Amino acid sequence: MPKFLRIGVHQSNVSGYTSKAWCVRRVGSAVFLKWGAVEVHGTGAARKVYWSRLPQEKTVRCGTAQAAQDYTKAAIARRRSHRYEPLTGPIANRRPPAAGKAELRQALATILIVDIVGSTAKAAKLGDARWTKVMGHYYAAVRQELKTCGGKEVVTTGDGVLATFKKPAAGIACATAIRKAVRTLGLEIRVGLHAGEYTISGGEMVGLAFHIGTRIAAKARAGEVLVSSAVKELMATQAATSLRDHGVHRLKGVPERWRLWRVEAETLRRG
Repeated sequence: MPKFLRIGVHQSNVSGYTSKAWCVRRVGSAVFLKWGAVEVHGTGAARKVYWSRLPQEKTVRCGTAQAAQDYTKAAIARRRSHRYEPLTGPIANRRPPAAGKAELRQALATILIVDIVGSTAKAAKLGDARWTKVMGHYYAAVRQELKTCGGKEVVTTGDGVLATFKKPAAGIACATAIRKAVRTLGLEIRVGLHAGEYTISGGEMVGLAFHIGTRIAAKARAGEVLVSSAVKELMATQAATSLRDHGVHRLKGVPERWRLWRVEAETLRRG
C-alpha cells in the first residue's frame, strides 16, 4: 500500500511533530483510501509514525481494473504535487501517552505574529521610563484588538505577540486594526499570518506552524502584513480582502520555498 506523509509542516530531523498521512491500495476494480492525522516520533531510520486518531477510510468502485489503476496513479500524482513525500514503513495504531503525561491533542488555527519594527533603537531614544510607558499602551492596544476580533493570546516575547484565531478573516482584520492602533503611539509593526496545525499538551501549544508564522513576519517590512498560501487558500471566497503576490521565499529552518501574499486592503467584519 503506497503511503505518503505531508511535508512543508515539519523538518526531517525533528521529532515529536504532527502531520497528515494518506494511503491508497488497489484491489481489482476497487480503490481503498485511508487518511488522517499522525504523530511522528524519532528521526532517520528510527522514525515512527502513529495515527493520532482513527483514520478516515473510503472505497472507490471504479468498474474496471484499468479505471482503478488510472484513478490510483492520478491520486498519487496529486499527493506528490501537494507537499507529500513517500512514506516507508508502517503507520502504527495510536501511540499511548506516557505515564503521568497529558495526552496530545491536535488543533488547527490561523496563527498571527506581531513584532515592533526598530524597537531597540526607539527604546534607546526614549529611555527606559518612557519606553516602558509606550509598551504598556502597546500591549493594551494589541489585547483590545485581540478581544474585539476573537483572538487568543498565546505568548509575548519581548515586544512580540503570538495569537491564534479560528478564522483567517478575523486574523487579518486584527492585524490591520493593530497596525492602525499602534501608529498613534509612533510605532510600526510587521505581521505574519499562517494557518496550520499544532499540538496541545497539558495546556501548552507547540508546533512548527508557530515557527513558520514567525519566519513570515520576519520577511515583512515596516507596516506590512504578510500571509502564507495556506491563509490565502482559506480566504479564496473572501473578496473583501485584497492580497498581492509577494513572491516565493525561503523561510529559515523551514523546508521548501513558500509563496507569500501581502494584505493590500481589509474591509471584512471582525470576528
